Parts: sequence; C-alpha cells; structure tokens
Amino acid sequence: MLAMALDGILLHKIVENMACAIPSRIQKIYQISQNEVLFQLHNSTTGKSQLLVSCHSQYNRMLLTRRSYPTPNEPGNFVMVLRKYLEGATIESLEQIELDRWCDFKIKRHNDLGDAEELHLYVELMGKYANIILVRDGIIIDALKRIPPFENNRRTIQVGAKFTPTPSQNKKDPFTCQYIDPDKNLTAQFAGFSPMLSNEVEYRMRHGQSFSSIMKEIEDSNELFIANNSNDAVFHCIAITSCDKSISYPLFEGFDILYFHKEEKERIKEISGDIFHTVKKELKHETQKLPRLLKEYDDALDCNKWNKYGELLYAYNIQDTKGTKEIKLEDYETGKEITIPLDPKLDGKGNAKKCYQKYTKLKKGQKYLSEQIALCKQEIEYFEGLLEQIELADFNTASEVKEELIKGGYMKEKRPQKKKNKNKKTKEKEIHFTTIETKNGIQISFGKNNLQNDELTWHHAKKSEIWLHAKDYHGAHVVIHNSEIDEDTLRLAANIAAYFSKGRDSSSVPVNYCPVKELKKIPGAKPGMVQLGSYKTIYIDPSVDELEANHIKVD
Repeated sequence: MLAMALDGILLHKIVENMACAIPSRIQKIYQISQNEVLFQLHNSTTGKSQLLVSCHSQYNRMLLTRRSYPTPNEPGNFVMVLRKYLEGATIESLEQIELDRWCDFKIKRHNDLGDAEELHLYVELMGKYANIILVRDGIIIDALKRIPPFENNRRTIQVGAKFTPTPSQNKKDPFTCQYIDPDKNLTAQFAGFSPMLSNEVEYRMRHGQSFSSIMKEIEDSNELFIANNSNDAVFHCIAITSCDKSISYPLFEGFDILYFHKEEKERIKEISGDIFHTVKKELKHETQKLPRLLKEYDDALDCNKWNKYGELLYAYNIQDTKGTKEIKLEDYETGKEITIPLDPKLDGKGNAKKCYQKYTKLKKGQKYLSEQIALCKQEIEYFEGLLEQIELADFNTASEVKEELIKGGYMKEKRPQKKKNKNKKTKEKEIHFTTIETKNGIQISFGKNNLQNDELTWHHAKKSEIWLHAKDYHGAHVVIHNSEIDEDTLRLAANIAAYFSKGRDSSSVPVNYCPVKELKKIPGAKPGMVQLGSYKTIYIDPSVDELEANHIKVD
C-alpha cells in the first residue's frame, strides 16, 4: 500500500529531469497494460530513452525508465490512434501547468499531405481521473479513458469533443511566494502541495527550518526519498524527517523501485484474469463430474442384478405387468425375496427384455466409465497444476499459459485486427525457460509452466543430462546440463524443483531425478506430463535464501 500519490511538486521535478530527453523523436508506442503507455524516444544528444506514462488510479506517474516491459502483440484502439498521429513525430517541448498534476507535450508532425501541424498530448496524473488525451486545434482526437457527458457534465472527454483544461487552482507558487498564512493549511495555500508534503514541511518548520530553505532544498533535489509510515510507503523529493528513516534514490530509479513490481503484478493480473476464470471453470466442471462418474461406475459394477431380474421374469413366466411399478419374486437360488422394478408401460416379456438390455449396457459401460474416470482425474490434476503456475507466473509465463489453453481449445484466440497473408507462415512464439549458472560453472534450467517444461525437456535437454521434478506435486521440470553432478549442484536443482511446485511450503519435499534418457512421453497426455523409468529420490527443504543467492527470482 502507498500512503500518498504523486503531487504537483513531484511532477515539477519529473518535468525538470525530463528536459535532457527533449526534443525527442517518437519511434515506437506500446500500451503495455490497460493503464500504461510506453513511448520509445530518440534524442540527438542523449540517444534512446523510454517514457512511461501510467494512469493507474494509485500508481499514476510519468518518468524515463530503463526497465524492460512486455509489449503485447495486439495493440489496443487507443495506441493505434497514437501510432497513427505520433510515431515519427517530434516532442518539441514539455510544460507543467500551474504546478498542477497535469502537463502538456507539444508535438510537431507532418500530416498525410506533408503539411506541418501541431498536436498536444496532455498527461493528467490525478488519481482515479488520470488520463492521456491527444488534442489537435483544441479538439480531442482520442483519450485513454473516455468520459461521456452523463459521467461528468463539467468536463467531457470524448472523440470530437472540445478539450477543456482542468480548472485552475488559483493557489500561490511556493517557489516564489514567501508569505505563509498561519491560519491555513499549506495544501490550501500553495499549488503542488499534497497533504503528505504539507505535513513534512510543517514538521520541519516546527523544528526551526524556514519555509524558503525547504523550498530551496526541493528545488535543488534530483532524488526520491522513500520512507515507511505505519507500514505504508511515503515518498518525496526531500528527506522525510517526520519518519524514522528515509532512503534516497535517483528520482526515476526511485519511482521504478516503488512501482515496478506493483504494476507488474497488475499486468499479470490483467492478462491472467481470464486465464484464472477459464481454469477455475474447467476445474469446477471436472471436479463436479467425477462423483457422477464414480457413481455411474459403481452402478455399472452392480450390473449382474439386472441379469438376475430378467432371468426371474422369464423363469416365472410373468405376463401382465402393465400398470405395475414393481414385483416381488423369490430367488430360486437363494430363496430370498427380490423386488424387481418394472416399466408400467411394458408387459412381462418387455420388462425382462429391458432388464437384459440394461445389464448389457452397464457391462459394456464399465470399460468406458473407467476410461472417463481416469481422464477426469487427469484433467483435475492438469488444471490444478495450471493454477499453481498462474500463482507463480510473471507476464511472459502467464502469456504462455494462455497460449496453451488456446491450443487446447479451452480459450478462444482473439482475432487480429488486420487480415493475415494466408501464404505467409505464422512465426511461432519462442518459449523461454530460465537458465542459471552455479558457482561451479554448471548450468541449470527450469520451466515455470507446461510449455516451458516441454520445451526444456524434449527440445533442449540432452539424453545424458539430469532431470528433476518434485514427486507427487505439480511443478517445474529442472535440468542439470551435465551428466556428472556434485552434491551442491544436485541439492540446488532439487531446491528449485521443490520451490517451484505445490510443495514449496512443505518440508522434506521428495524430488525425483534421473537421466533424461529415462523419460518417456505419454501418448495423448497434456503438455508437461512425462513417464519416468529408473529414478532416484532426494528429500529437500525448500530454501528461498539459497534461490536468491543464485539470483533466482522468487516473488
């Protein structure tokens, strides 16, 4: 949780620190999530850079970042509009408006006729109202978040609507004004002040520091200070002295530290939402189906009674049974009375024939039901494994799970917006598993989903290399790329297999290992499933510390 959002003073510092990248040519534009747009820029002096604009309700911000972000294959409608108008265009200037939480990118481009024209890209970073708006001649071309009149009668954000700037706050500039009204909160007096900054400045002033010296410290700062307040992160461009301790980072690096992993989880949640729904639905369906199959199988195993019913009806030469729902007859073998259910529409011979037919059907159904039960159990195991994979997934891993579900027919693939050339072969997406190198110079690879497991085990592992997998748990395939292994390497590989499995929270997790040549594919089985020949077992306590020491990401 974050205790505060971006304020106007912080945006002022961000705009200042972005000056080095302006003017810049816009090379590529990607919408990396529902709320994030990434601009790849080129400046003749500083070279390439990345501008990230996030309109997340909590994590909204704008910064130059060096982090790597996923770039979806299918661009959304808004990014297609941005690409049409802005790719190849030049950002001429960037201006913050009145120390408020919005700014104006002034952009020059040439239209289809070759004529120069000016566009404005307004970035508004105002919590849940955060937005990106593209404007030409005062008219909105498009916006990340469209706001119809019935949602906000004061300010409509729609294609073709007149752009209305956010209302002026009419507050004093804290960098130039020295008078402070003692009866008013600083937030109410000065532009750009958040409650958090106001509290910090007032705290400093109570301890003898002047307002002008604090503002000078803010003006000179190019850092972001992060502190904890009641387990919530607070941050600003000056040290948070009202908290016990604050750590400083370069401005943009600090924002990445604050938000990168939080928004990565949001992006994963965004892509995995429909995956999770599909897997849960299929798992529920199979889980509910299994008891019904088991009951039908038990009934099928009890098929001999129907053969007995038919024999007794014939032996006693029962004739008139129409209108009767049951009849009691003595079993000539045991002497016990047996109640035989009847079809009231049929006579005795018809009911006897029906009993024999049911016996035959149930007898034949035993094999079919046995196969269906085994298949149902496999499906349950498969979808339980997928749930585990989603839980530990990064963006790429989640994308691969989605691809697997599409290939399996459980999800539908979104049709591309443009028609593909039928004669052109579609390039298969490359599957990436993780590879590390131990201190002994031995490489260990492992997969985080079924497609990665299959790719690693069947296409990259050599027959003599050592394969590992947590016994009786869904989890990663691990391959030690060596035929001769020391104990430390084996235990590290076993730790990987144990942690990236459902047994990660258990102790003494059994991990099977064997040469790859001992593995066999199971005909018709789901991806990631193998059959082991001869193998050994090692028991391991999953250790996060050991994984992190070997630069393996575990969160």
